[in-house]
Amino acid sequence: MFQREHVEVLKRRLREPRRFLQILPGPRQTGKTTIARQLLAVWPSGAARYASADEPTLRDQAWLAQQWDLARLVLRDCSNGEALLVLDEVQKLPRWSETVKRLWDEDTLSGLRLKVVLLGSSALLLSRGLTESLAGRFEILPVTHWSLAEMRQAFGFSPDDYIYFGGYPGAADLRDDADRWREYIKNALIETSVSKDILLLQRVDKPVLLRRLFELACTYSGRILSYQKMLGQLDDAGNTTTLAHYLELLHGAGFVAGLSKYAGQAVRRRASSPKLLVLNTALMSALDGRSLPELLNDRDGWGRWVESAVGAWLANSTRGSGIALHYWLDRGREVDFVLARGDKLAAIEVKSGRRRASTPGVEAFASRFPATRQLLVGAQGISVDEFLATPAGHWLR
Repeated sequence: MFQREHVEVLKRRLREPRRFLQILPGPRQTGKTTIARQLLAVWPSGAARYASADEPTLRDQAWLAQQWDLARLVLRDCSNGEALLVLDEVQKLPRWSETVKRLWDEDTLSGLRLKVVLLGSSALLLSRGLTESLAGRFEILPVTHWSLAEMRQAFGFSPDDYIYFGGYPGAADLRDDADRWREYIKNALIETSVSKDILLLQRVDKPVLLRRLFELACTYSGRILSYQKMLGQLDDAGNTTTLAHYLELLHGAGFVAGLSKYAGQAVRRRASSPKLLVLNTALMSALDGRSLPELLNDRDGWGRWVESAVGAWLANSTRGSGIALHYWLDRGREVDFVLARGDKLAAIEVKSGRRRASTPGVEAFASRFPATRQLLVGAQGISVDEFLATPAGHWLR
């Protein structure tokens, strides 16, 4: 969904008679604050207030209540009886959801029409607060890494540019200076997110291990790797429970995911080895160090980037859609990605070469699970360009 579409959706929701908290979770530098500022710019009569908890000075519940009261003052002077409050990086406030619940319920009982939008770069922390305190009071509008269509429209990206440089708009203008681009991704995105969105807000007993796990996930993106094998790759690895928890934290920050195996049974899916997947291929490229031309000359290496880009697009475009993303493996026959919604399934094989490729894994999966839609991406199937421009839900119609 383009940024302008997020703004239109928010405008429509905020005009509805019933009030809901509007929640925009998403990784750093994917445009959440820009969306909020665009919304503020078109809000009627300027009856709005914006505040961010992402400041050097520590914020607390009293600060949140103060911002809410200031927005109420704006509302009091508003001719149409409606005002807007936007709170950025709200998950950094201790016990934020309890305070929001109290203030929201006060306004509801008093009949105040204060509309509220909450932004956050840690989807995990946001979701915990929502489920703990705010049930029935909110709607979620996910903000994900930018798509090929957005990067092409804004920066003229080709499909190869997108597969290598990924979907970080803030870094796009640096792509002609590879070293500078790489350092920006490492320092302004990776290190900032790890330090401010994970280590500062979560209990992490082994921060070095978490960083090493992130590097491992980037190196092995697109590979199925058991937690035991991960232990063998890492120093001071602790145990598999620790690794699973740290992978969840990295997923919540929008870095990497561990896809579960599709088995038709939820219990068996949870017990499977994860397939590691970056959620933005810029992370792989920045850590790998090779240039785009060098990777294009490495057929096997480029194939891993292509598969990861397809997987990242599927993960991002299914977020908040009710579509589950898995992989499948049985007796050496693998399906790169499986989309599942209800009884509808799509099995997806990714090939970066030009020759027509066989798909024994997809065929075996379709035999096991009839009525599966079989898709080949690349290799004279659906072009990678076309696939990266098509929302995942299209393949389950």
